[in-house]
Amino acid sequence: MFGIFNKNKKEPENLKEVLAKFDDLKKKFQKISDELEALKKQSKFFTQKVGVLRYNPFSGQGGDQSFTVALLDANSDGVVITSIYSRDGNRVYAKPIKNSGSEYALSSEEKKAIDMAVTS
Repeated sequence: MFGIFNKNKKEPENLKEVLAKFDDLKKKFQKISDELEALKKQSKFFTQKVGVLRYNPFSGQGGDQSFTVALLDANSDGVVITSIYSRDGNRVYAKPIKNSGSEYALSSEEKKAIDMAVTS
């Protein structure tokens, strides 16, 4: 499957061959360690925190058809997307988020979705 149990490989017969196998394993381990470290650095920028809030922005009509979604990385950077549904149509807004805040004014629902994401 992964070559772990490959029976066609010859077993080391002396100390020199055993040391060569250990050297090969050391190189493979170092490569895997380097790749893991690179993944750790990259993963800080992956979406890791999600907050979803459904609500009714207009009292007395409809249900919780509107929503806000916050998608943030490890640094609490990302985007907040809001969809406001009404009888007249649907409006969608997206705002960039940097360190849990935005240069654009955030609604209370957007702030709540961001807080939900940060604390999740």
